[in-house]
Amino acid sequence: MFKIKSIYEPADKEDGFRILVDKTWPEGLSKEDTKVDLWLKEIAPTKDTDKWITENTVDFEGFKEEYRRELRKKKTLISIIRNFEKENGTVTLLYSKRDPECNCAAVLKDKLNGYRTVSRSVGRLHGG
Repeated sequence: MFKIKSIYEPADKEDGFRILVDKTWPEGLSKEDTKVDLWLKEIAPTKDTDKWITENTVDFEGFKEEYRRELRKKKTLISIIRNFEKENGTVTLLYSKRDPECNCAAVLKDKLNGYRTVSRSVGRLHGG
């Protein structure tokens, strides 16, 4: 199972294996005080893609499209995360953005789940 959580929230046992998926370490937190099992900054969106949600206007749909395109080229990293899920049962993807819905961890979780929510609704529309 994949979960997402703000890195600013306290760690708990139900988090399982915790992976920080941001390119930079979150401001105001020390590495010693934060339970992060793996900092996988290579899976984070590029600076150009991250601009979609870091500037004054938020275009989350545009961000999702660009980040999904980037994730298609990161199959090895996706496999690494899936292996941690197999080994640990639960993997929590940690993000530092303040918005719990508009962040890279939410898009990555959707990718790891195989875009199931999107696939199901599309299947129903087409008689599936």
